[in-house]
Amino acid sequence: MANLLYQQIEMLSREKHIEPEVVVSAIEDAMVVAARKFYKSEEDLRGKFNPETGQVDVFSVHTVVEEVTDPKKEITLTEAKKKNPSAEVGTEIITPKPTDVLGRIAAQTAKQVILQKVREAERDTIFNEYNGRVGELVTVIVKRAEGPDLIVDMGRTEARLPKREQSKLETYNIGERLRVVIKAVDRAAKGPQVIASRADASLVQRLFEMEVPEIYDGTVQIRYAAREAGERTKVAVMSRDKDVDPVGACVGMKGMRVQSIIRELRGEKIDIIPYSEETVAFAQKALSPAKVTRVQITDPENKKLEVIVEDSQLSLAIGKKGQNVRLASKLIGWDIDIKSEEEKRQEIEEQMTALTAPATPLTSLAGIGAKTIEKMEAAGVNSVEKLASMTPEQLMEIPGIGEKMVDKIYQAVNRFYESGTEAAPAGEGAAAGETTETTTEDGEEGAAVDAVEEGSAESTEAVEAAAETPAEQETAAAEETTTAEETTTAEETTTAEETTTAEDTQAEATPADKGGTERAEEAKSE
Repeated sequence: MANLLYQQIEMLSREKHIEPEVVVSAIEDAMVVAARKFYKSEEDLRGKFNPETGQVDVFSVHTVVEEVTDPKKEITLTEAKKKNPSAEVGTEIITPKPTDVLGRIAAQTAKQVILQKVREAERDTIFNEYNGRVGELVTVIVKRAEGPDLIVDMGRTEARLPKREQSKLETYNIGERLRVVIKAVDRAAKGPQVIASRADASLVQRLFEMEVPEIYDGTVQIRYAAREAGERTKVAVMSRDKDVDPVGACVGMKGMRVQSIIRELRGEKIDIIPYSEETVAFAQKALSPAKVTRVQITDPENKKLEVIVEDSQLSLAIGKKGQNVRLASKLIGWDIDIKSEEEKRQEIEEQMTALTAPATPLTSLAGIGAKTIEKMEAAGVNSVEKLASMTPEQLMEIPGIGEKMVDKIYQAVNRFYESGTEAAPAGEGAAAGETTETTTEDGEEGAAVDAVEEGSAESTEAVEAAAETPAEQETAAAEETTTAEETTTAEETTTAEETTTAEDTQAEATPADKGGTERAEEAKSE
């Protein structure tokens, strides 16, 4: 019986890849828990497995002290000597506890404890083994599906292949063999701890190591790799030997090496690019197959590049849904802004126009307070033109400006440009020709002289009207109406002669004023 129990322990250890001592310790802890639950005691209990008899004994342990403070765990020297004459202060007195009285409930408790201990030991073993193998290429078999995720068999344990780590173009069947890389090992996972991946860029690197001997022995190195699983992968390679072409070594004769990897990835496109230490040259190669005209570093601190391509190469450089430029950006680690030559030319023209055109100050905006203008000027916004080109998000980044103020600013800018648009046609009509401008100016001078004469005449007529009878006033009113109609007719008839008339009127303005003043004084004296 004893040999059979120990054989079972050894078999379980081999199956779970754990040490037999771990199983024995789990059995001892289980018996202690069962005994404590049965005896309902808080004593210090210990279990001991006997490989020869197969019996698990439980003991209560008391420490010998001179003065007892905890009777459940301590014992006096006098009582200890009754059980063991050689007992001294500090030694432990072990008292056996009968285990044959333990019932079914205690046995069930012991079973649960054993299973839990063995499971924890197994998880620790798996974690310690696979944690150092992250990034390694392994072959697995699809075992089952759990929702969108797949559970794959790695031989010793199971691994999880999440939906996000699966290739978009691939479908998997139960029992199918796959090559995956170990992405991570999660100790706290409820199910399988190992996370496998078919979408990680390291999968392509491991496949190249298998297919290309120069990469395996270190002659050719894969410096960087960027991938969008199922669609395209960019790999930057370099050679330590100047006589070895890194790109040619990866492609192989007639493309045999790279074609083998493409078949494994179910038709995914692979771009192999020579690595360069110079960022500009590396960026030009990374955007292949597009041909780049020039590359300019715009912000070294934030790693931003500006790439100029021909108009016919713009769509090829950007790629399908921006895929080519996105992968190139991941590969070189810089943000890439692609522009065509026409777009760059227009941008330069706009900048030149902005430099030569006069800037309109912010004080020209109606409805914007001085404090708000000071905040915008402090943020570098000094003209209406620059303010109009900013987005609401950029305006809200200015301290002290919120959503309501942004709306108010945009309304003021709109009013400013609308008023400018209405004023433009009026200006065009006023500038019809030099002859018309001269006529208009002379007409204005004539109108000014007429206004002076009319003012003097009105003063005289007001004084004379005070002394006239009602009948005379009616007669005078009729004469004034007739005179006004004749004046209007004369002005319409003699529009072409206004220049000469204006000069004559200007010369005679002073005597007329004097005459009007004298008549007013005579009326007052009467």
